[in-house]
Amino acid sequence: MLQPILKVDLTTRQVENFFPPNEWISEYLGGASLAARILFDFLSKDLDPLEARSPLLFLNGPLTGSAGPAVGRFAVCGKSPATGLWAESNCGGFWGPELRKAGFDGVWVTGRAVTPVWLWIRDGKAEIRQADHLWGQDTYQVQASIQGELSEKNVRVASIGIGGESQIPFSLILCDHGRVAGRTGMGAVMGSKNLKAIAVKGSGEIPLIDWEAYRPIRSRANRELRAHNQSQVMRALGTAGGADYFDYIGTMPKKYFQSGVFEGAEKVSGSSFAETILSGVSACHACVIACGRVVTLADGKRRKGPEYETIAGFGPNLLIDEAAEITHLGELCDRYGLDSISMSNTIGLAYKMYEEGWITPADTGGLALSWGDAEAAKTCVEWTARRSSFGRLLAMGAKGLAAHFGQVEAAVQVNGLELAYHDPRGASGMALVYATSPRGGCHNQSDYFLVDMGHCEDDLGIRFFERQEGAVKAANVARHQDWRTVGNALVLCQLANVPPKDVLALVNAASGLRWSLEDLLRSGERGWNLKRVINVRLGLNRKSDRLPHALLRPLPDGGAAGYVPDLDGMLQAYYQARGWDQATGMPEKRKLAELGLAWVLAR
Repeated sequence: MLQPILKVDLTTRQVENFFPPNEWISEYLGGASLAARILFDFLSKDLDPLEARSPLLFLNGPLTGSAGPAVGRFAVCGKSPATGLWAESNCGGFWGPELRKAGFDGVWVTGRAVTPVWLWIRDGKAEIRQADHLWGQDTYQVQASIQGELSEKNVRVASIGIGGESQIPFSLILCDHGRVAGRTGMGAVMGSKNLKAIAVKGSGEIPLIDWEAYRPIRSRANRELRAHNQSQVMRALGTAGGADYFDYIGTMPKKYFQSGVFEGAEKVSGSSFAETILSGVSACHACVIACGRVVTLADGKRRKGPEYETIAGFGPNLLIDEAAEITHLGELCDRYGLDSISMSNTIGLAYKMYEEGWITPADTGGLALSWGDAEAAKTCVEWTARRSSFGRLLAMGAKGLAAHFGQVEAAVQVNGLELAYHDPRGASGMALVYATSPRGGCHNQSDYFLVDMGHCEDDLGIRFFERQEGAVKAANVARHQDWRTVGNALVLCQLANVPPKDVLALVNAASGLRWSLEDLLRSGERGWNLKRVINVRLGLNRKSDRLPHALLRPLPDGGAAGYVPDLDGMLQAYYQARGWDQATGMPEKRKLAELGLAWVLAR
């Protein structure tokens, strides 16, 4: 890391520069892994994620903003108000690169402002400004307001909406054209600090060790990435390009993970959206893929189109098959600043419990919750953001909602984080991914469903196993998690199919390292295990590595009919591959020493 992290205490209004030790950078690179090392001593079991001393760390990686292949991203980390565990989310757009151009590789926020504020960062300087006039604005409005107030071009703004102000535990941070740090509730932490937004503008150069070596590798990698078949599908169809196949093999959940078949599924695929409402594409900083969707609905207004998770969550999950309604629901989440995965999952649970009689009209304020009803879903989103009426219960998330009605096991979540929409009954590797992810039921720590579909990586030793095999693929899953941890440190978009040898060459040129591919993977393994240690300190144990009951029952129909992953057998093989204690789930002393993490035992 060649630039400081800007450290801001909103209580004292003190601003200073922080430089991580060089050995931390060489061991963890940047992004989420380095954030885990920086925050290790500040995250404790008794820390309330929404109290003033709780840290909120925005951190770039060594490739951020370098115009390399899909590396315009940054990470946001802390302690999650949704799970009480390690919080990590990453985001695309232009904000991260702009921060580096402004002279900082990160922003570390602590404390709480007395009244709402926003942070203005411009070429090595930072200023805390009052934001009373911005409080109550949605995420797009606040961007426009700040950009108008500054009267400068290309100011990049990361902001929260009403959801973050209300400290909803699954609220997000949004920047640019709807790029979000969506999962684990970092918007709530930002809101608890009375911090409405962080605006950045820079005119400096992106710092790299060896630009001469980096540029030709970057150019070739970008050309090859643009020409890759997967990239072209992403550009044409977005992240929902695989929806038809996901439906076919049974990994796309329907009716809150209860059904394997939905007659309207073909209406909510990437190809269907492209044929009906797509009117353009959008890209993050210097990205040659441009997977972002721009759609035009009946009102003639161009707006952000939904990605796969939003389409699945507000589509088949709720049995809604209208593209316009799904788009509106996704936009509501973005504007209010709510994670669309958690929101749609929680609404799905509410629909299920209403159908079964656990939730009644007396609980919902008279609102009927019926499968396929998009208007009821919109009302749920609005009420949740404002914590009004039935929204006060929805704001607790799926785990809290289910517990309120005495039906804890009805919630499809892991460790407090609602599951993403890749059913492990259709691709069994996701069973381990969800059960062991450091942030709960998340797919961004390993999109192993792609490996189960044949997207292997020989250079990494990641092999193909049949999609419904069990323990035999445990070590494979662990290695894939390590590789995704590398990506979350760089910060590299996992949609970019960049050959590992090219990633290695880019890292070595950018950071001045002389690593092998195995060294790079070892860095990922180190980051993964450090997050595990943090979570054990925060209260996670062996029993936490589990799946919700809904996924331990076979589906009656569809591409995954009749199959349930053998999670116990898979976990036993996984712990052995990881070098984790079978009884506690904690990395063994031997493994910690091997990774240079023996120091954690003295903390």
